[in-house]
Amino acid sequence: MAVSQIKNNSESFDFIIVGQGLAGSVLAILLLKAGFKICVIDEAKLSLSSRVAAGIWNPVVFKRLTKSWLADELVPELMDFYKYFEGETNSVVIQHRHIIKPFTEEQEKKLWLKKAQSENEFLDKQTYENLTVTDQQKILSYSKVLGAGNLDVVEFLEQSKKYIQFNGSFIEDKFDFNKLSHQDDIIKYQSVSSRNIVFCEGHLITQNPFFNWVPMKPAKGEVLTIHCEGLQLEHDILNKGIFILPLGNHTYKVGATYEWESLDDVPTEKRKLELEQKLAAVIQILYTVIKHEAGVRPSVIDRRPVIGKHPELNNYFVFNGFGTKAVMLAPYFAKHFIDHIRHSTPIHLEVTADRFYKK
Repeated sequence: MAVSQIKNNSESFDFIIVGQGLAGSVLAILLLKAGFKICVIDEAKLSLSSRVAAGIWNPVVFKRLTKSWLADELVPELMDFYKYFEGETNSVVIQHRHIIKPFTEEQEKKLWLKKAQSENEFLDKQTYENLTVTDQQKILSYSKVLGAGNLDVVEFLEQSKKYIQFNGSFIEDKFDFNKLSHQDDIIKYQSVSSRNIVFCEGHLITQNPFFNWVPMKPAKGEVLTIHCEGLQLEHDILNKGIFILPLGNHTYKVGATYEWESLDDVPTEKRKLELEQKLAAVIQILYTVIKHEAGVRPSVIDRRPVIGKHPELNNYFVFNGFGTKAVMLAPYFAKHFIDHIRHSTPIHLEVTADRFYKK
């Protein structure tokens, strides 16, 4: 067990945060910004979902060409948070990119233009022709999603850990519920005392004795990282059955798959073949697979995060279930959670834990 920044055995905190994935990291950073003393407990290898993720944020639902849920509120908040984080850590973790969306038929193009003109400013009001993907292949007609981009999740998590170690406390170990106790309003974990504890464990919340009643529907996802000299995507993300995200130096992240049964972090040949088949529908040139990864997304059954306190233990909280949209959702709802703690503002009805335990 590695322990950082705990000055003595009697030090107490405002919050223990269990889990330093994307959601836990964002919450930790904003709690520190708000002046709270925090201690994060995490063993990174327990869940690889955040570390595998491409970190793409997309404010558009392609099926209906509508704005994604709360996009108008989420996008400005994520911009503010990640820029703040970059300034605090002297790092670069976000890239603003367009998402290239090819049209498969003329009707789709007409619908795009109609939506772009009337109700969705995240849709480019122009359409384009003849985008060169490889020397032999072009996308004949397409447009772009605006206000999109991606987070370098691995860099963000590494910088977050250093920031937490310097400004708060960090215990690098698997959380053991047998070592947790509480008396009155004080929570004890080994030698650590805290007024509150927040569980940000991702899909592992199903093993949490306090919040295992949250109806999760986790989804395993697999991605490839490829090297391809002939692919001519330099900055923007291509979405055509799969996403192709440029990483620089002719490398690209390609994904992603969905699996609801075998929930582990082990890449499979079956899903690798699925990705390669989908990639073959986009490019017909040689490439090399340099990495194949898998992780389990912490999705809730109704596809909304779950935030709030335990029904009986007032200082036990959950902040979880951000699924595929954690990059967009976590900054907004971390701020929302802190407002709830400081000012007793109600938790958003669509994300409150009440919606499940009241049943």
